[in-house]
Amino acid sequence: MYRAVTEGIEVSVEPYYLDDESEPEKGHYVWAYMVEIRNDTDAPVQLRTRYWKIMDGLGRVEEVRGPGVVGEEPVIEPGETYEYSSGCPLKTSSGIMVGSYGMEREDGTKFDVEIPAFSLDLPDEVRSLN
Repeated sequence: MYRAVTEGIEVSVEPYYLDDESEPEKGHYVWAYMVEIRNDTDAPVQLRTRYWKIMDGLGRVEEVRGPGVVGEEPVIEPGETYEYSSGCPLKTSSGIMVGSYGMEREDGTKFDVEIPAFSLDLPDEVRSLN
């Protein structure tokens, strides 16, 4: 599991390879990842935006920006956790994802929360941040 904490917001990510959805002979590899966002502050925060930087094993980069996550902009109360899962297809057998969430406090102030860099590797390969 990969973890980062920014201003009292902890983001944990656990990636896993989806063998049954992948077709290596066609250059199609699919991973899912579970994200847990915990609010260890004394005030609610709302997740407004996401930013992902995805790099495949050949160094090709794709950037993804958008509102919320999986169609939601959740409010995370103090001491609570929000979880979701999503996926990422690649044309190579390894890659790296890293990013940030744009958060907003009740008073309207905004701040970015780090999503830790995590490695997408086949189960039989050594895990490393390429």
